[in-house]
Amino acid sequence: MRETTPGYSRPVERLYPRLRRHPWLADGTLAVILLAGSANAFGNTAVLPASLALAGTVVVRRRFPVGAYAAAVAIGVAQVAVGIGPTFTDSPLQPTFADVGILVLLYTLAAERARRVSLPGLVACVVLFAAAFARWNPGPQRGRPTEFFVVGVLYLLVPVSAWVLGDSMGTRRAYSAALEERAVRAERERDTQAQIAAAAERARIARELHDVIAHNLSVMVAQADGGAYAFDAAPERSRQALAEIGRTGRQALSEMSGLLGVLRTGPEAPPLAPAPAAAEIDQLVTQAREAGMRVSHTVEGSPRPLPGGLSLAAYRIVQEALTNVRKHAGPGAAAEVTLSYGPDELLVQVTDDGCGTAGLPRYGADPAVPADPAGHGLAGMRERAAMYGGTVQAAPRPAAGFEVTARLPLPPAGEPPGPRTLSRGVA
Repeated sequence: MRETTPGYSRPVERLYPRLRRHPWLADGTLAVILLAGSANAFGNTAVLPASLALAGTVVVRRRFPVGAYAAAVAIGVAQVAVGIGPTFTDSPLQPTFADVGILVLLYTLAAERARRVSLPGLVACVVLFAAAFARWNPGPQRGRPTEFFVVGVLYLLVPVSAWVLGDSMGTRRAYSAALEERAVRAERERDTQAQIAAAAERARIARELHDVIAHNLSVMVAQADGGAYAFDAAPERSRQALAEIGRTGRQALSEMSGLLGVLRTGPEAPPLAPAPAAAEIDQLVTQAREAGMRVSHTVEGSPRPLPGGLSLAAYRIVQEALTNVRKHAGPGAAAEVTLSYGPDELLVQVTDDGCGTAGLPRYGADPAVPADPAGHGLAGMRERAAMYGGTVQAAPRPAAGFEVTARLPLPPAGEPPGPRTLSRGVA
């Protein structure tokens, strides 16, 4: 059963949307009403053309508000000058009902055009109505000054009221249009910000996945190769390599689960755990040594706590640099990790004496230089450093090997470090 709205006529309910879609129907209906109201005065041969002309201006008022209003005022002036109007037995010529169209056009002018256009129209209408009143209402001569004054005030208030209504409607429409435009712009900006945030989040997740997977898989491959080589000659070393592979794999799974857990919500999400930090670089170097790489670790200056994001960036840069040494420097290459704490920056250097990257171009000194041709590692390092105002340069060394240098700005010594970055970990 269809619901009905109490007190609301269903024909009107169907008619109003149609009039909104076809405004010429409303204007045509209004013109017919004006003509019907003036029908009793059509005995005067001059009334019919004037009424038809006024009705015609009402029909085109939305498309030509200024021209239609000017034509209507001209018709009104002709009526006052010539005396067009119905003849009554007790009064001289009077305006016809079609003259209400002048007020309708004044309302349209105020609603559709700026005040610098509508205000002169109001002045013209007031002058016209004052002239018509003086022409057709000789009250003082008949000894009715009070009635003359009241009617005169009404003649002046009617055009002013029409203009005020039109101006208010125009202001309301402009305000509604501004609100709609602001809402559209805000929605567009929200969508743009969402796309930017999604792209940044995808880049961050891709960077973390690359660092975790590339590093741990390279360690596992190195351990597997070493274990296979020593399988017959030194079974004990093979068992150690297999144990290290298992430990590295579990660590990789744990970090992978932590990254994926960030995307989960609800009670099933794993608890937050601290992300790797610069203080754990020593453990990273130890893991590389256990995988068979010759690595030295040097800390210069006075170490101090770092903000969580900056500390993670330093850790990931060293991790990626060691992964690249393992992948490109060749067997037997030695690496050196140096952390230099200055008064206003942290210098991270990872060098090796291998030969696997001798052909790679210098990277990181200029943003126009293309990304790492072998993968996303160097690009990820540069992005991490750039988030904190730092830079990363990577280039072959003059003699042999490769060098990665990262400069990360540090907060003032008296400023406490920021909160440590948290990630989802396996319970």
